[in-house]
Amino acid sequence: MTVWQFYRNTTLGQCLEDSLDEMIQNQQITPTAKQQVLLQFDKAISTTLSQRVKNKVTFKGCIKMYRYCDNVWTFLMTNTEFRDNNDGFRAESVKIVACDGTKPPGEK
Repeated sequence: MTVWQFYRNTTLGQCLEDSLDEMIQNQQITPTAKQQVLLQFDKAISTTLSQRVKNKVTFKGCIKMYRYCDNVWTFLMTNTEFRDNNDGFRAESVKIVACDGTKPPGEK
C-alpha cells in the first residue's frame, strides 16, 4: 500500500506533530520515535480512509491550472460546484491534489 504524508497537514496531524515535539522537548521520546509514530499515523489514516469512506463526490468548475508530476495530480479550479447524493456546495477557488494509490512514491 502506498503511504502519503498529506494527512499530516490536517488538524489531527498537526496536533499529533505538536504533541510529539513537546514530548521531545520534555525528553519523553526521541526524534526517531517521533518519526516512527508519524509513519504509523500515515499508514493508519490512509488505511482507515480507504476502507471506511465510501461516499462519492462529483464536481465541475473551471480549471485554471493542472499538473502531473511523480504520480500526483494537482488541479487549481475556480467556481467549482461539488455534489454528493444529497447536498452540494460551491467554492470560488479550490486546490485538488490526487495521488495514485497503486504505486509507491518515487516508483515509475
